[in-house]
Amino acid sequence: MKTAMIGGGVMMAVWILKNSAKHFFPPCPFHALTGWYCPGCGSTRALHQLLHGHLVAACRFNPLTVCVLPALGIALALWCRRQPVRSAWLWTLVSVVAFFGILRNLPFPPFSSWSPQP
Repeated sequence: MKTAMIGGGVMMAVWILKNSAKHFFPPCPFHALTGWYCPGCGSTRALHQLLHGHLVAACRFNPLTVCVLPALGIALALWCRRQPVRSAWLWTLVSVVAFFGILRNLPFPPFSSWSPQP
């Protein structure tokens, strides 16, 4: 319950700071070091756009976040009920995230459109 409250507080803070969104989001350290986009690049901006009801804009920043968020919500609900999440689902999620991280760095369409838009 405490974790859910902290997560809700963080989401509210991001929602409140909507006017300074351009300067609020920190750069990705992985991208700064390597020049490649990690699977999480653009997730903060995507969540910000989702909180404001902009689904298409959220997909432009990180389509994986938009697609995986419902599954993470279900996993969180199961975890709060102390029901185990099947390891096959976790390995599937890890595989999808890794595959997305590789594909989004390919320099040709349609994968080049998966990088976060500035």
